Amino acid sequence: MDDKKRYEYSANMPPLAGRSSPILGENMVPNLLLLVSMIYTGTKALQFLSVPVYTIFKNLTIIVIAYGEVLWFGGSVTPSALSAFGLMVLSSVVAAWADIQHALDSYGDVKDPAAVAALSSLNAGYAWVGMNVLCNSAYLLCMRKVIRKMNFKDWDTMFYNNLLTIPVLIICSLVVEDWSAENMAKNFPTATRNNLMLAMFYSGLGTIFISYASAWCIRVTSSTTYSMVGSLNKLPIAISGLVFFDAPVTFGSVSAIFIGFISGIIYTRAKVRQSADLKMSLPTSLPAKS
Repeated sequence: MDDKKRYEYSANMPPLAGRSSPILGENMVPNLLLLVSMIYTGTKALQFLSVPVYTIFKNLTIIVIAYGEVLWFGGSVTPSALSAFGLMVLSSVVAAWADIQHALDSYGDVKDPAAVAALSSLNAGYAWVGMNVLCNSAYLLCMRKVIRKMNFKDWDTMFYNNLLTIPVLIICSLVVEDWSAENMAKNFPTATRNNLMLAMFYSGLGTIFISYASAWCIRVTSSTTYSMVGSLNKLPIAISGLVFFDAPVTFGSVSAIFIGFISGIIYTRAKVRQSADLKMSLPTSLPAKS
């Protein structure tokens, strides 16, 4: 990047929150807190739930966002979309039922202490994923509002999201996590330390591109469309959870994945049809000249 382009890019960047633009700070701080909450609740949910179940429950985010757009952005929900929402809820119920049934079958007796502990763990996971759905939905809706209000470009959104989130996450990690040498050695064994560090590096690198692509999608389409596209990748993610993470493969879990994927397809068709109807309703002829 030459000096002229670098100057133009720097000049167009909004001033840093809290230093020279209180307006930017007021708009970004709620988003910052929601993003941190989304990351934390998602991590806690994965601590208690399997990847397929977590992935299926994330479909509920689409429903919350769709009705959020109805309230704040003048969106609408078609009958086809309602059918897809019903299937999404059904897939979540089937996934939870399959998870609980597998836990009970593994121990045989509901009163068994191990079964009680397993059910408590699952209930905690459902609570965390429920909070994650709310945080995720609120974050995407608020981000769309901020992008419109501040006239953010894609790189601006990615820049502020990552820059402002890093110090908060570092402080929370230092306060909450155990940074003792003993715990570090336990979580980063010498034999696999380099591979873990490399995986974390690639994960962080991928997050940068995900952040940019997410901001672009929300800006040019809508929060619901962004979530809708994300719902279509649930099938490969859920299947990878069954294959690579030793999640229980049962009739219920497979059925939940299938229902969730079908709901994503129906919702995609509903959104495409809705967009086509909106285009057809636009004026197609020029006004008569006087």
